[in-house]
Amino acid sequence: MNCFTGTVCSLIGCLLFSVACGDRRQEQAEMPVKDVPYRMPVSVKYTVHARGGDAQFRKVAADGDGNIYVLTDRGLYRDFPGDILAPDMRYASLADKIPVDVCIQEETRYLYYLYPDRFLTNAHAGAICGHLPAGRYTRMAVNADDEVLLMGDREAAVFHRNEKKRTLEVPAGEAAGLYVFGKKFWYLTSDAIYRLDETAWTEIYRGENLTALAFEGPHMAVGTTDGYFVIDHRGNEVEKRNNRLPVPAIGRMLSVEGRWWFSTADGAFVKETDRFRYFAGERWLDRNGIIDMTADTRGNIYLLTPTGLNKVEYRYRTLAEKAACLQEHLRKYHLRYGWSAESGLADPSDPTTLRLNDSDNDGLWTSFYLGSQAFRYAVTGEACAKRYVWESFEPFERALNMHQVKGFPGRTFERTGYVVHDTDRWRTASDPDWRWKGTTSTDEFVGYIFVASVIDRLVAENPQEKKRVADYVDAILTHIIQNDYYFVDFDGQPTLWGRWNPDYVNSFAPTQFDRRLNSTLIVAGLQLAYALTGKENYQSEAFRIMDEYGYWQNMQIPMKQIAYTPGFKHQGITLGEDWNHSDDEMAFLTYWVLYHYAFNDTLKQEYARLINDHWEIEKPERNALWNLIACGTSGDLDLESTLWYLREFPEDCRRYKVRNSHRRDLELLPTDVHSNFRAQTNTQLLTKGERTANRHNTNEFMLDGGHGAHRCLAGDEYLLPYWMARYLKVIE
Repeated sequence: MNCFTGTVCSLIGCLLFSVACGDRRQEQAEMPVKDVPYRMPVSVKYTVHARGGDAQFRKVAADGDGNIYVLTDRGLYRDFPGDILAPDMRYASLADKIPVDVCIQEETRYLYYLYPDRFLTNAHAGAICGHLPAGRYTRMAVNADDEVLLMGDREAAVFHRNEKKRTLEVPAGEAAGLYVFGKKFWYLTSDAIYRLDETAWTEIYRGENLTALAFEGPHMAVGTTDGYFVIDHRGNEVEKRNNRLPVPAIGRMLSVEGRWWFSTADGAFVKETDRFRYFAGERWLDRNGIIDMTADTRGNIYLLTPTGLNKVEYRYRTLAEKAACLQEHLRKYHLRYGWSAESGLADPSDPTTLRLNDSDNDGLWTSFYLGSQAFRYAVTGEACAKRYVWESFEPFERALNMHQVKGFPGRTFERTGYVVHDTDRWRTASDPDWRWKGTTSTDEFVGYIFVASVIDRLVAENPQEKKRVADYVDAILTHIIQNDYYFVDFDGQPTLWGRWNPDYVNSFAPTQFDRRLNSTLIVAGLQLAYALTGKENYQSEAFRIMDEYGYWQNMQIPMKQIAYTPGFKHQGITLGEDWNHSDDEMAFLTYWVLYHYAFNDTLKQEYARLINDHWEIEKPERNALWNLIACGTSGDLDLESTLWYLREFPEDCRRYKVRNSHRRDLELLPTDVHSNFRAQTNTQLLTKGERTANRHNTNEFMLDGGHGAHRCLAGDEYLLPYWMARYLKVIE
């Protein structure tokens, strides 16, 4: 009797499996979740028309009709269809004039202009036009009663429509802002807040290093060079100073739909219920130094830098609409011979410079896209989804058969003379017009068995289709077994990472995940090969390596036991001193195969336990795919995190560079590998829009990084968990 039919093992496995399923049933009360439209921020960058030249931007304003105006040193610019910014030529009488200031009237949101010798508006049939002493006033505000406040360095004046009502002195101190709220005018200096009451300024608050105001009902938020605080209109404190902000030196503030917005010299952020969401870097801004901001009536935010206008636009989308968008984009711009490929842009500002290049992991990355279409077909029955599956299975088959090394799958292939990566590792294919790349690794093997499993279970519907998948897996596993559990390359030597031999696997310490992982990978592959081919040797080999070489014990190593392990080298490469998140990716894709192709129910129950063990460690990363694979195997699911991941996933998949390590609002964790081996840098995971776009093999807690706007992922990082969620009836 082996351990897989032992009474104790079976009972423990059944107990733990029932607990996991019980958790799943508790979640089921909330599922499937209706896919209703939700609000998501999207980045829009305006293009300056050639007529705009190299103007310096100074101020941004949004009127009640959604027109966006930018005051520049060359005149007033406005928005045009296609997110274009150009000089405002609508009124011939104003087109050649350069305003000193512009503002939006309170409540009506009409646009007002201040010129050196007059102020005016084109509203009210153009009847409002006040003539002024030349050069006396530099800023203006207009309240809902048509009162116009003009301010200069020493003198201020109040007009009602065209009639001057009174002249005022300007309060002492360095000017920081002029505001209108509740039909009252408010003036901010670096050390005081004033309100204009009839004929005089009333000092409301005195402090230091004041920079900005924002109003919300009876309260106002006061920005400073070191955080912000909230007071009422009499100057009484409502909220104490908060300087645990992404950037504490505040430049401008807004209240939009009950939320405080802040702009700084290093990006913008908004206060949400329990956190600040940070908008910075090339994903959101042409440059981080924001000089002004405003909001339109729909709650979209406009962030102005000296050289560009950037919008955080809030759009309503369903998850299905996002999937359709990413699917279309992938089909148009990311397929290379059927592989799903990251694209490169020679010029990030010019989409016509797009190019698709070979990758070491074409097979692994394509498994996400192919898998998504397999689950899509299982959900919808769409013929095109089935066609896409077989279309992307063809390169897997071709990489296996385009050379003379029997059963050895190449990493990728390309036409002769056009390879890009690692050009010295390529060999001529049987067809001299093509080159193929060896050095195939465990990463690729995981992709092979995952795609074969989902095609077999979800797509292949007749004996011919079943045999096609079975032959593919049979060839690969036969190669591995005949070569003593190695991938053997064209040079007759094992590849660097394609190794499942007991001498290699058991050379790792029990504290190194490679020992558990590689044991799991090969057992999953053998189970799949047995199920697809019926060949008894695959089952006997799986039980042999689990029993005789300890692979079963390796697979059960608790994840909490995996830790910093110094001193281990493989062919000169140090392993075990940090966590490799590629291992998580390989493990979870393999868990789907391991569980669904288990030799017996007892094993399936034990697999559920070890999947749960890994899922518990992964929960802080809130990865939808790991959640859904756990849901479809062990029965575990963090529903909130799964929805959060899918909703926060950006449609723009460029791999922008980001920086978050400077943020004062984050609660950072120790960085030493002993106490934080998995490199969870902070306590609260940032949204995907605040992080760089990465594949599933990357630390979700990485604060800084990115490859730049010239590289763009295919979007299958979203498509696979989305369609898996549909298949598992988590969403509908």
